Amino acid sequence: MALRELSSLERFLGLKKPNKYSTQGGKKVNKTPNIVLTMSKCCCHDLNQYLEDKVYLAGNFFTLADILMYYGIHHIVVELAVQEKERYLNITRWFDHIQHYPGVRHHLPPVVVLRNRVYPSGHY
Repeated sequence: MALRELSSLERFLGLKKPNKYSTQGGKKVNKTPNIVLTMSKCCCHDLNQYLEDKVYLAGNFFTLADILMYYGIHHIVVELAVQEKERYLNITRWFDHIQHYPGVRHHLPPVVVLRNRVYPSGHY
């Protein structure tokens, strides 16, 4: 299910160029999706839109897709200013939820989310 959802997310984000990591087309050498390997700030808008009505990447269930995306974008989210975290509210909400999931963060430093500024009352 996670690979199916990641393939759907790849199409939504417009990541169509298959490579050895892609979930789309060709012989799969490695099942790590290329969305994790090619994620950059330019995709934040699309990912934010994708997460608008989702708790997790695969809908309402925590999957490997969430873990892979978390590790793939951690370095980006760490660099986001407070204003950017507010702009990408769905990514921030999802990321904060995933980083507090037991056993996910491991060696990565926690990303501070100022809930009083990012989450208006009633949203968290």
